[in-house]
Amino acid sequence: MAPIPTPGAGPQDSPDTYVGLDAQSAEQQALEHGWRTVRKLPPGAIITMEYLEGRLNFQVEDGAVTRCWKG
Repeated sequence: MAPIPTPGAGPQDSPDTYVGLDAQSAEQQALEHGWRTVRKLPPGAIITMEYLEGRLNFQVEDGAVTRCWKG
Protein backbone atom coordinates (compact mmCIF):
# COMPACT_ATOMS: atom_id res chain seq x y z
CA MET A 1 0.00 0.00 0.00
CA ALA A 2 1.29 3.46 -0.88
CA PRO A 3 1.98 5.90 1.96
CA ILE A 4 -0.51 8.67 2.65
CA PRO A 5 0.96 11.92 1.30
CA THR A 6 1.78 14.62 3.80
CA PRO A 7 0.51 18.05 2.73
CA GLY A 8 3.01 20.87 2.51
CA ALA A 9 3.07 23.65 5.04
CA GLY A 10 1.65 26.31 2.72
CA PRO A 11 1.40 30.00 3.58
CA GLN A 12 1.01 30.71 7.29
CA ASP A 13 -1.00 33.94 7.17
CA SER A 14 -4.53 33.86 8.53
CA PRO A 15 -7.42 34.15 6.07
CA ASP A 16 -8.99 36.69 8.45
CA THR A 17 -6.31 39.23 7.50
CA TYR A 18 -7.86 39.58 4.03
CA VAL A 19 -11.39 40.40 5.16
CA GLY A 20 -12.16 44.07 4.55
CA LEU A 21 -9.48 44.58 1.89
CA ASP A 22 -10.42 45.47 -1.66
CA ALA A 23 -10.40 42.33 -3.81
CA GLN A 24 -7.53 43.35 -6.08
CA SER A 25 -5.19 44.28 -3.20
CA ALA A 26 -6.15 41.12 -1.30
CA GLU A 27 -5.38 38.93 -4.31
CA GLN A 28 -2.01 40.60 -4.87
CA GLN A 29 -1.11 40.25 -1.18
CA ALA A 30 -2.16 36.58 -1.14
CA LEU A 31 -0.02 35.75 -4.16
CA GLU A 32 2.95 37.59 -2.62
CA HIS A 33 2.51 35.52 0.57
CA GLY A 34 2.76 32.28 -1.41
CA TRP A 35 -0.83 31.26 -2.19
CA ARG A 36 -0.77 29.50 -5.58
CA THR A 37 -4.39 30.19 -6.48
CA VAL A 38 -6.88 32.84 -5.43
CA ARG A 39 -10.55 32.27 -6.19
CA LYS A 40 -12.91 35.26 -6.01
CA LEU A 41 -16.58 34.41 -5.60
CA PRO A 42 -19.80 36.42 -5.28
CA PRO A 43 -21.97 35.88 -2.19
CA GLY A 44 -24.04 32.72 -2.45
CA ALA A 45 -22.01 31.23 -5.30
CA ILE A 46 -22.47 27.52 -5.83
CA ILE A 47 -19.06 25.85 -5.63
CA THR A 48 -17.67 22.36 -5.31
CA MET A 49 -16.33 21.43 -1.89
CA GLU A 50 -13.03 19.85 -2.95
CA TYR A 51 -10.07 21.06 -0.94
CA LEU A 52 -7.19 22.35 -3.02
CA GLU A 53 -4.03 23.00 -1.05
CA GLY A 54 -2.49 26.37 -1.83
CA ARG A 55 -5.83 27.95 -2.79
CA LEU A 56 -7.37 30.88 -0.97
CA ASN A 57 -11.06 31.65 -1.53
CA PHE A 58 -12.47 35.15 -1.29
CA GLN A 59 -16.13 36.04 -1.10
CA VAL A 60 -16.28 39.46 -2.72
CA GLU A 61 -19.13 41.92 -2.35
CA ASP A 62 -19.04 45.48 -3.73
CA GLY A 63 -15.34 45.06 -4.52
CA ALA A 64 -14.31 44.09 -0.98
CA VAL A 65 -13.49 40.73 0.61
CA THR A 66 -16.26 39.85 3.06
CA ARG A 67 -15.18 36.26 3.82
CA CYS A 68 -11.99 34.25 3.24
CA TRP A 69 -11.11 30.57 3.68
CA LYS A 70 -8.41 28.10 2.66
CA GLY A 71 -8.81 25.36 0.10
